[in-house]
Amino acid sequence: MARMARAFWLEAPGRGAIREVELPVPGADEVLVRALFSGVSRGTETLVFGGRVPENQYTAMRAPFQEGDFPGPVKYGYLGVGVVEEGPERLVGRTVFCLHPHQTRYVVPAAAVTPVPPSVPAGRAVLAGTVETAVNALWDAAPLIGDRVSVVGGGMVGCSVAALLARFPGVRVELVDADPARAEVAEALGAGFASPEDAAGDRDLVVHASATEAGLARSLELLRPEGTVVELSWYGDRRVALPLGEAFHSRRLTLRGSQVGTVSPARATTRTYADRLALALELLADPALDALVTGESAFAELPELMPRLASGALPALCHRIRYDEEDTGTDPRSGA
Repeated sequence: MARMARAFWLEAPGRGAIREVELPVPGADEVLVRALFSGVSRGTETLVFGGRVPENQYTAMRAPFQEGDFPGPVKYGYLGVGVVEEGPERLVGRTVFCLHPHQTRYVVPAAAVTPVPPSVPAGRAVLAGTVETAVNALWDAAPLIGDRVSVVGGGMVGCSVAALLARFPGVRVELVDADPARAEVAEALGAGFASPEDAAGDRDLVVHASATEAGLARSLELLRPEGTVVELSWYGDRRVALPLGEAFHSRRLTLRGSQVGTVSPARATTRTYADRLALALELLADPALDALVTGESAFAELPELMPRLASGALPALCHRIRYDEEDTGTDPRSGA
């Protein structure tokens, strides 16, 4: 008898559904993973849900185990944590992270899963993909001891960057966001906080992650002469206008992009994708990062949940999806 699982699909922009999927028999170098948790970021994943991936980015935006094509139907997602039920002996019973869409069970190559360190709870490990983005961004940005750094945009990626910067010796990091509620998150992460109009200037480095035109313009304003903005936002199909005719040239400012799809050139010869993800998981031993998980829902609620996340009706950084016994046939907390 075929083994079945359940997966969340984007049927069409703005509309999702849960479908049954047939699981293949795991091969010699594959694993069967039972989902414990997955995560929804209000950034890329909600842009996908809204059908806002530009056609010329369809290939670049594919998730590792995506099925279907943009704008839909498509099975999309990349923050999965589960327990290996079948596979190589070294992995069976281990809690692992995998860049997999929301699905109750799945079969993937053994090389596609990364064991979660014992010091990291399974529920926190859903943040690994976003912390990995922050690691790559800081490899690109290369902050120095004692730098004055602002992170503009207190979403999931921006907060992850701020959390890591707060560990740098002597670095004074300020999270800048229009939502005053982000002040509490910033405090939990060890960072300062300011509204855009009150943000400190003369910054050595600004990391921009608000995905807004105003946020990027403000990031340039906050720099000291010769300073750098590292752009982490992904704008989907939106165009952005910038005041590059003002002091941009006279102050010799730098604007550079950073994207997790490739390992930063600063580490490309010495680190692999696997190394980067393993480092992100190690960094998640810090309980302060629990502040990035702002809600939790059952897997069965995803079709009703995603429109609320995409519209902003349900504010969130990372919204965690829980796989209950009726989804997987076992208690999702076992092995956590």
